Amino acid sequence: MEQQTMTGKTAIITGANSGLGLETAKIFAGRGARVILAVRDIEKGNTAAQGIKEEYSGATVDVMNLDLADLDSVHAFAEAFISRFDSLDLLINNAGVMTPPYAKTKDGFELQFGSNHLGHFALTGLLLPLLIRTENSRVVTLSSLAHRKAAIDFDNLDGSQGYKGMKFYGQSKLANLMFATELDNRLKHHGLSTLSIACHPGISATNLFKLGGREMPRIFSGLMHRYLQPATMGALPTVYAATDSAIKGGEYIGPDGKGNRRGYPALEEPDPAVKDEALRQKLWEVSEELTGVTFNFSK
Repeated sequence: MEQQTMTGKTAIITGANSGLGLETAKIFAGRGARVILAVRDIEKGNTAAQGIKEEYSGATVDVMNLDLADLDSVHAFAEAFISRFDSLDLLINNAGVMTPPYAKTKDGFELQFGSNHLGHFALTGLLLPLLIRTENSRVVTLSSLAHRKAAIDFDNLDGSQGYKGMKFYGQSKLANLMFATELDNRLKHHGLSTLSIACHPGISATNLFKLGGREMPRIFSGLMHRYLQPATMGALPTVYAATDSAIKGGEYIGPDGKGNRRGYPALEEPDPAVKDEALRQKLWEVSEELTGVTFNFSK
């Protein structure tokens, strides 16, 4: 993958203090972008930022507070960003929570659907005016292999009628992919230069893999790093989606290896459910209703 310069570009990466987000931030900063680490834990964010600056002298890295499980925090982040910056080239919707015990966000949403999808949906909508004003900006939303065979259960989005961690994770990742696809359709419909792309990291060794919310025993951690691709490789589909000149918008990028579990970035075909336009529009309408955020596509 060619190393395009990103000098002069501004990028927000959610959940960028560790794992895929941190590796993405390193690559962006190394190519000259100004990177905003949008993180829930400021202390961890500052540590990550310091590490990036030590690795790349002259890197411009900012840390801003963002809790995707709290819509007030999402609004506060967007307002603070818009007051400080006059352009936004890249919004990387990266942060995610995977198969936690049943819990709800501050606003009463099931934690995975609320954080992984609704938080990013609201964030994107609030930052859209700045994205639209920035020529050829991009929104990259991370999905997962878990989106395959998943479904959106509109009658049980909050999990109150039964909850299974992996099922709800798959639902949130299908929602991410459907949102990315529908967003690109709407951007194109309004003749805008902003692109929306989805991607996934394959199966990467990140701190998403925890047992019941606890750290994994060392023996399993060692096996994981032996058989799964490292976060440095898992970040490449995100970087490709964010920077490659061949991207037209609406693509789904993942690793090119067996089962799309590891390898280098390539175009991938999503689950057929993603192509259901009526379903995408229903998800969009429900998301606007739940978050109270509507998208304004006028310049």
